[in-house]
Amino acid sequence: MIQKNKLNMTAMALIATLMCCMQMAAADSIASSGGEAFLLAPPEEVRPVVVRASFKFHDINEIKDEMETFDFSGVLMLKWHDPRQAFDPAVEGVNEKVFQGSYQFNELAAGWYPQVILVNESGMYQKSGTILRVQPDGTSTLIETLNATAKTEYNMTQFPFDRQRLEVIFEVLGFGRDEVLLKVDSDTASFLAGAARIPQWSVTGASVSARDRIEFYAGQQGVSSAFTVSVDVQRKSFYMLRLVVLPLILIVLLSFSVFWMDMSSIGDRLSVSFIGILTSVAYQTIISDQMPHIAYPTLMHWFLNLSFLTMCATVVINLVVNTLDKRGKMELGDRIDRLCRWGFPLAYFGITLVSFGVVMLVL
Repeated sequence: MIQKNKLNMTAMALIATLMCCMQMAAADSIASSGGEAFLLAPPEEVRPVVVRASFKFHDINEIKDEMETFDFSGVLMLKWHDPRQAFDPAVEGVNEKVFQGSYQFNELAAGWYPQVILVNESGMYQKSGTILRVQPDGTSTLIETLNATAKTEYNMTQFPFDRQRLEVIFEVLGFGRDEVLLKVDSDTASFLAGAARIPQWSVTGASVSARDRIEFYAGQQGVSSAFTVSVDVQRKSFYMLRLVVLPLILIVLLSFSVFWMDMSSIGDRLSVSFIGILTSVAYQTIISDQMPHIAYPTLMHWFLNLSFLTMCATVVINLVVNTLDKRGKMELGDRIDRLCRWGFPLAYFGITLVSFGVVMLVL
């Protein structure tokens, strides 16, 4: 037992001596380098530090309507000038310092850099590649490849003719705009020219902007600088037109055939109307997975409800005509049938077009 205690005390003494030596070596290193600890903060002589940002989309993998998110990948590039990072190429033996990969960037690069976060991140944010390039005058360029999921607000009222704006918002973490200021790089327009192609969507435009955001963690003033990349997309509506609209219009038009049938065959007329109604209900059940699962109604929902109610109205007309027939008012029943032969299609298409115009122009 005594020997065991002696061994433990010896081991603890060796560990303490080793830690002391490491601290002394670190202190000597900082002293010999002129105190490089000051490089861990933004340069005091340049305030605010202007960071020029640009972003290029590689791909927009998926747009999720119900969750109001989209998956994307791309390259973020930041440029800033830090005079403390300046070096003499003749002394260093290189014309440019390059730190590649997460290890070299995190462990070997001793300078300060702007830590940029994705403000509207939603679940996934991965960096698959990092490179830092430092010029002799202290100009630094940080390039990172990103694979992330971002959340943005969708307006699905005009579905399936809707347009959406997908926004990616980057922000400097922990520093106010008076300390670090993000600005749009002059090259950004060319970076956005090759925006990705998205299944079932077409890219109609792209833009970038720099703006301020109020954040409690952004320095003393609580105002942070943000860089926003926006991509405007429009849904390709032919898929929903072919799957839903055209077949349902055909079903509704076929249900109007009851107005050409003999008014005395009330059973056959009602059978045709109810078959159309049941077909519409079954069709809506089948395509429910293709519709956005949202609380507010869209243009497509209005169209489905209008088609259903129109076929229900044919049942009411059948009952009215049958009642007139039983009361001996056959001529009035014939006039109602002749009126409905053209009135129902005109009303159906007229209300559909008016609803489409109101939703597209007003909403």
